[in-house]
Amino acid sequence: MNLNILQGKAKDGGELLILKGELDAYTAPKLKETLLELVDIEGASVTLDLSDTNYMDSTGIGVIIAAYKKVCKNNGTLIVQGLTPRVERLFDITGLSDIITIEDINKEETR
Repeated sequence: MNLNILQGKAKDGGELLILKGELDAYTAPKLKETLLELVDIEGASVTLDLSDTNYMDSTGIGVIIAAYKKVCKNNGTLIVQGLTPRVERLFDITGLSDIITIEDINKEETR
């Protein structure tokens, strides 16, 4: 139960958060604090790189949904990239893949 969050700049000039580890009930508050602060800025652009996130539960999904709602309210964008097959399945099952922009960083595609 460990999550490291690395912060940098995304290719669009916005904020990039690279998550490494597990996003669950134990680690989600750490992401929530960082992510909600970033999306609270008017017009914010935030990219979440989940390529090194090997596990995510419903708590992690809840944090991403809260961030999505807040970024939309503030006329910003939230992009998720690098979904592993396990996390991608979770996004598909919950319907998040239908509302959040997902980029495939290996193929440079957006869905």
